Amino acid sequence: MDNIKEKSEYCLNCKNKPCSIKGCPLNNDIPLFIKAIKEEDYKKAYDILSETTVLPSICGRICPHYKQCMGSCVRGIKGTPVNIGELEAFIGDISIKEGYEIEKENKYSKKVAIIGGGPAGLTAAAFLAREGNDVTIYEKYNYLGGLLIHGIPDFRLPKEVVKYSIDKILKLGIKVEYNKELGKNLDWSELENNYDNIILAYGANVSSKLKIEGEELKGVYGANELLEYNVHPDYTDKTVIVNGGGNVAMDAARTIKRLGAKKVIVVYRRAKEQMPAEEKEIQDAIDEGIEFLFQHNIVRIIGKSEVEKIEVIKTKLIKKEGETRLSPVDIENSNYEINADYVVTAIGAHPQEIINKLGLKTDRKGYIEVNEKWQTSNPKIFAIGDLAGNTATVAWAARSGRDVSEEINKIEY
Repeated sequence: MDNIKEKSEYCLNCKNKPCSIKGCPLNNDIPLFIKAIKEEDYKKAYDILSETTVLPSICGRICPHYKQCMGSCVRGIKGTPVNIGELEAFIGDISIKEGYEIEKENKYSKKVAIIGGGPAGLTAAAFLAREGNDVTIYEKYNYLGGLLIHGIPDFRLPKEVVKYSIDKILKLGIKVEYNKELGKNLDWSELENNYDNIILAYGANVSSKLKIEGEELKGVYGANELLEYNVHPDYTDKTVIVNGGGNVAMDAARTIKRLGAKKVIVVYRRAKEQMPAEEKEIQDAIDEGIEFLFQHNIVRIIGKSEVEKIEVIKTKLIKKEGETRLSPVDIENSNYEINADYVVTAIGAHPQEIINKLGLKTDRKGYIEVNEKWQTSNPKIFAIGDLAGNTATVAWAARSGRDVSEEINKIEY
């Protein structure tokens, strides 16, 4: 507790609040909640955070803080930024321990269905229910949480933290229908007939393909599917290649190493500084013995029926006209082969095919098209989070959930 007090005292309580306005996707009032910690009024700190988020214990642990709030901290200009994530998680955990509840008002009475119980759907449900709306979540699994449960390993986000956070949200009176999946046992027309509005929030978790020779070989997996279904091959004494540079790639690599792989090599076509993964996650992976091949691209997977090798090519980074980010370009005749037993792809994801059967407009990448109010081509139906092509972080998914709740509350019937 003394350590937390000391870390809160380090905050300057800036009046212009760059950490909140520029850095935090949810615009949490960071200086104000930290000021309450300084005063040791933890309930007040929780109430301040609750105005903008219902996932403090989660976001405090897994947000890319150095790219968001802490990256905009004034203290960080000449030194070390305030440890905002730890302070947020502390208040979230205190709220669970002390039983602080999310305050509820009965302002509205709309009937809303939410398809998907991940961070976007849970946040939308919470902000709608706290205003008095009748909310039902339809979830294809027998648990809520989405990627918070099956996408982020326990060593990064303990499952009991997710469970307690969800329990607090459900206390708002939200109903849940488990084991309900669109296209299987959840009828789309019935939903349209029975609810004022529908929010699609079931994510986009189908791993993107490399589109290279050998991808069809046995031993090639998508990282998203491995993490979601938790069904892995036997990695004992095997060499595993993980292709990608985001947090999914780091989570997959670290999970696979823990499951007994002899060697895990992350192949990334750009430089380390360009990796979208949080710097801490990259360093943790390095500390755990995971190897990295920066500025390399996989051009072919080799094997008769199973993965035996990969062929990689080195890349150089150049500035292309009209682009702000350096682009990787293959270096001619720099190819070489690496022995491998498995290849895991983590280069992005897209929605399930069921999206094409809903009669909604989609963009060229397959995401549902929405307007600035998160409405789809059917104004009664909204899409949020990854499904709408939103920036794939938990905080941004939660922000879309909060925003859509505000838009639905504005609708007059």
